[in-house]
Amino acid sequence: MNSNTPGNLIDGSLINKILKPRDPFTHKGNYGHACLVAGSYGMMGAAVLSATACLRTGAGKLTCFIPEIGYDVMQTSIPEAMVKVCGKKKISKVDDLNQFDVVGIGPGIGIYKSHSRLLQKIFSEYKKPVVIDADALNILSENKKLLNSITPETILTPHPKEFERLFGKTETDIERTELALQISHQHKIFIVVKGHHTLITTPDKKAWFNSTGNAGMATGGSGDVLTGILTGLLAQHYSSLETCLLGVYLHGLAGDIAADKLSQNALIAGDIIDNLGNAFKQVIGYE
Repeated sequence: MNSNTPGNLIDGSLINKILKPRDPFTHKGNYGHACLVAGSYGMMGAAVLSATACLRTGAGKLTCFIPEIGYDVMQTSIPEAMVKVCGKKKISKVDDLNQFDVVGIGPGIGIYKSHSRLLQKIFSEYKKPVVIDADALNILSENKKLLNSITPETILTPHPKEFERLFGKTETDIERTELALQISHQHKIFIVVKGHHTLITTPDKKAWFNSTGNAGMATGGSGDVLTGILTGLLAQHYSSLETCLLGVYLHGLAGDIAADKLSQNALIAGDIIDNLGNAFKQVIGYE
């Protein structure tokens, strides 16, 4: 990284200062109403993982927009989440989004041509930050003009290949960091490039590198879990920057705790969710 690119490390001391203690005199309404647009035929697991992680991160309420094919799956797997059916095998439309504190979109929605209109509708009607991941990123990469209509402070969470499809090929990690910083500044968005020492770039052209996480998290569904975590934190009115910093750290820390228990080899995405509580405890007790 060149001398003009500021780099910052995300560690436990920083995260301990960001995490807000729960006020004993509160109710679910104080912790936000999140919305996830997720799932399609054959990919309801992504929706389940993302929704469970959202609730485990502390969101007060969650409504999931899913296709009819996934109704029984969601209602059985996550009774704490509310469900709205929109389409049969894939999500065909969404409505009344402005009732929610945050919208997360992408896990398991599939790549359908009609989804470009779905994204366009969300970006034009919903004027709060959105969390965009997975198939939503792939659709965005095929309809790059939509980037211009994304609400400022929105969070994109590509892995390196998705980043390349969205913004172009780079030869080194340094070049990718520089490009991510430029895009974040240009569109006033946060970009979370998932990987070893996950990178976060901000609209004010700062780069943050995460200190938690391990190779066991290179497994299907891990990114869906992160989407749920970020959506849950934004619902609780953390800023987009706080959400990114806290979210990637907790995600990685839960993965580290899971790997200590199970090994990196045996780790699956659900293990990250199962250890979010232990990750919160460790952050709260950080000295």
